[in-house]
Amino acid sequence: MRYRASALGSDGVRVTMESALTARDRVGVQDFVLLENFTSEAAFMENLRRRFRENLIYTYIGPVLVSVNPYRDLQIYSRQHMERYRGVSFYEVPPHLFAVADTVYRALRTERRDQAVMISGESGAGKTEATKRLLQFYAETCPAPERGGAVRDRLLQSNPVLEAFGNAKTLRNDNSSRFGKYMDVQFDFKGAPVGGHILSYLLEKSRVVHQNHGERNFHIFYQLLEGGEEEELRRLGLERNAQSYLYLVKGQCAKVSSINDKSDWKVVRKALTVINFTEDEVEDLLSIVASVLHLGNIHFVANEESNAQVTTENQLKYLTRLLGVEGATLREALTHRKIIAKGEELLSPLNLEQAAYARDALAKAVYSRTFTWLVGKINRSLASKDADSPSWRSTTVLGLLDIYGFEVFQHNSFEQFCINYCNEKLQQLFIELTLKSEQEEYEAEGIAWEPVQYFNNKIICDLVEEKFKGIISILDEECLRPGEATDLTFLEKLEDTVKHHPHFLTHKLADQRTRKSLDRGEFRLLHYAGEVTYNVTGFLDKNNDLLFRNLKETMCSSKNPIMSQCFDRNELSDKKRPETVATQFKLSLLQLVEILKSKEPAYIRCIKPNDAKQPGRFDEVLIRHQVKYLGLMENLRVRRAGFAYRRKYEIFLQRYKSLCPETWPTWAGRPQDGVAVLVRHLGYKPEEYKMGRTKIFIRFPKTLFATEDALEVRRQSLATKIQAAWRGFHWRQKFLRVKRSAICIQSWWRGTLGRRKAAKRKWAAQTIRRLIRGFILRHAPRCPENAFFLDHVRTSFLLNLRRQLPRNVLDTSWPTPPPALREASELLRELCMKNMVWKYCRSISPEWKQQLQQKAVASEIFKGKKDNYPQSVPRLFISTRLGADEISPKVLQALGSEPIQYAVPVVKYDRKGYKPRSRQLLLTPNAVVIVEDAKVKQRIDYANLTGISVSSLSDSLFVLHVQREDNKQKGDVVLQSDHVIETLTKTALSADRVNNININQGSITFAGGPGRDGIIDFTPGSELLITKAKNGHLAVVAPRLNSR
Repeated sequence: MRYRASALGSDGVRVTMESALTARDRVGVQDFVLLENFTSEAAFMENLRRRFRENLIYTYIGPVLVSVNPYRDLQIYSRQHMERYRGVSFYEVPPHLFAVADTVYRALRTERRDQAVMISGESGAGKTEATKRLLQFYAETCPAPERGGAVRDRLLQSNPVLEAFGNAKTLRNDNSSRFGKYMDVQFDFKGAPVGGHILSYLLEKSRVVHQNHGERNFHIFYQLLEGGEEEELRRLGLERNAQSYLYLVKGQCAKVSSINDKSDWKVVRKALTVINFTEDEVEDLLSIVASVLHLGNIHFVANEESNAQVTTENQLKYLTRLLGVEGATLREALTHRKIIAKGEELLSPLNLEQAAYARDALAKAVYSRTFTWLVGKINRSLASKDADSPSWRSTTVLGLLDIYGFEVFQHNSFEQFCINYCNEKLQQLFIELTLKSEQEEYEAEGIAWEPVQYFNNKIICDLVEEKFKGIISILDEECLRPGEATDLTFLEKLEDTVKHHPHFLTHKLADQRTRKSLDRGEFRLLHYAGEVTYNVTGFLDKNNDLLFRNLKETMCSSKNPIMSQCFDRNELSDKKRPETVATQFKLSLLQLVEILKSKEPAYIRCIKPNDAKQPGRFDEVLIRHQVKYLGLMENLRVRRAGFAYRRKYEIFLQRYKSLCPETWPTWAGRPQDGVAVLVRHLGYKPEEYKMGRTKIFIRFPKTLFATEDALEVRRQSLATKIQAAWRGFHWRQKFLRVKRSAICIQSWWRGTLGRRKAAKRKWAAQTIRRLIRGFILRHAPRCPENAFFLDHVRTSFLLNLRRQLPRNVLDTSWPTPPPALREASELLRELCMKNMVWKYCRSISPEWKQQLQQKAVASEIFKGKKDNYPQSVPRLFISTRLGADEISPKVLQALGSEPIQYAVPVVKYDRKGYKPRSRQLLLTPNAVVIVEDAKVKQRIDYANLTGISVSSLSDSLFVLHVQREDNKQKGDVVLQSDHVIETLTKTALSADRVNNININQGSITFAGGPGRDGIIDFTPGSELLITKAKNGHLAVVAPRLNSR
């Protein structure tokens, strides 16, 4: 398998455990084994503090993981983090829970050997959370079994159920496990989870009936009351208020802000369904939970004989229904004790204290046995369905031990004694297995094993568990002996039996100074983690855990299916006295030790940083105490007794080969020889290292630190060289790729151009041939031989016509069409002209239209008839020749509302002497008005205007003829205008006399007055001359500009 040098860090950079040593002054070392002063507890604490300050909550002691609870979500358990640690060597990545999980899983698959992960620490240190994260890692990363993920889901969902029934809020932890748990997860040969099994240890059933101030009962009671539906609570006879139940208010802490019982209830209900609970089983289970609450509310009073009697009938009715027992039988069992003497059964009445004890004993027995049944039910759900198949033999087991840590309280009782005994056994196993694995590694590598000095706590374990002489044996003996056995007689017997033991002390055995710290009812044990003082009060009762016979008989008759399984009738006929709690715990613990010995162990030590559950707070006194009782310093001393650092030759050479010219960049020989050359070059002294068969062992961390610092310096120069080489290689490769691409593109393009050119030439040759054949047969009828030519001729004509179309209506040019298109050409020409005319007409403005209309009228009247007409054609007619300021206001006033359509200055010739006088000619809608300065000289209505005469020469004279019968008029008016064509055109249009303009040659006769006519003679000449002739006529000589 190819060696993987490192794993990706959070910033995408590959990191290893060694690479973090360069930052050790800020974040400490990732492995306590690398501490220079490994025997100093202060150095240990300082390294732990540095890492905690940087949110680095995981640190190794060799293969042991130390975890500090951060009390906040650090976002380090995502799917991305799982993939980062999956399939990577243990020391290739920073310390993490997932690194342990992956290492254990890979060992389980590759070595086919059962594994166990032991998680320990005090309440609130994060043991339960660590177990959940481990299960989450396996659920997410392991392959799914062939039959789906049902087992995987049940493994995950068993946690909420067990937490609800076995966890509670304590002063130290809001979700404290009040039982020890060992879970086996079975994997098939493919590595998929296929089954599981759970063992529980020492449920703290006393919590059912009593809680210390600030603590709560088990979660399930509060979850049921907060989250249960109204109909369900009504059936169970429960109220939503937890304050109504005696067993829930002793700690005076029913409501906790950090716990959401309602949402947790939904999780538990869903989990029960996943682990195959039927609705009937859930109903029966909740009935038992409710019955415990009702039991707590059973009250007694004393009668005249001081015997106890039940007073809460309502609670008794609920109990009989929920537990499925007879009411009278239960009442009698709660107030009487059945005694069998010489084969006879006697009922002895109980006093108030005894009845309360019997009630509480029944509540504890019902709940603890139900919890045991619940664990069994979960185990049946997790059991593999293929246990009989041949492949079952190939399954391997991974164990998870979530066990309570060493407990030292102000008042320590029987429960703390059992818990601390458990920790002593596990510490003994831990040291034994650690030393064993160390010794086996040394022997496998051929390195001499040096005996390690350490504290062997077997002497303490023997003090507790030794037959006949141990504390448990003495406790059992005192519980079983006839007579008045009390807790103090038990203590006296302890003093007599083990008084010479160096780890045992009582008030009686202590010296004068020590007696002040010990009461007479206490004894002290010197555990591996320190001294613990136990109060013997309640030891006998808790160890006996007696349940009166008639209470057992009553519960054996229960019709509740779960209760009938929890209380077996065989107990009643069994004459053998049941084992005590301490003995049961000792046997189960010994069984657990054997289970763990049969597996390859991994260790997770959990530490609580402070009691206030505050993130970022490091309580050194509290942590130092936990470091002590977790045995971390002892573990470190065992690990560091020989060599602080060890790595396979391949890994060591791969990391540090750049420090030696002979091994850089590659080493061709054996890795072992390469490492030997490397360490000689680095100047390692013989006492600083040893060469094993497959690994190098370095004794002192300072040797490794110096090597790592040298590597950091070397990397700077290597990085520059590698960057330069890479840039050169990168750009040369890019240039070669571009060059190859350019050659390929050029070749393709030349080929494409050549093919296009050849195709074009071929097409041109074929086209020319067809044109030639068509030209030869151009006069023949249309046939295949000349069709192309004829079409070409037509197409050419149409294309040429498109380019040479007339630009305006005056353009008469038109290309000559071929014979076949003459008719089409004429039609197209006509359409083109119409289109141009239509476009021109649409484009002209109203003013221009009027201009054209006037020009058209002028053309109609004067074209070819008057010599000076051609000169007027290019000149535009304007609307008026006089501005408003040039016309007298008096004239405008005289005209009134009549608008002036046209005004032009004219010269008027008198009728008698033909004297010229300047006048203004105004055209209105109704008349022609002749104005002299501010006076209207003559008004000729259009109705009286009979005609207009003008000569054919180039002069500018014209005569306005009026009716002779009009007495208001003096006669016709002779006028001269510089704009004669414009003036006459506008006058003719205004007066509607277009057809009444006479163009005369020679002379014009006009009416000069009543009975008298005048004549104007027109003769051509070289220049314009207007005079009165001798014959009395008006003689006009005008140059001829245009020959007609």
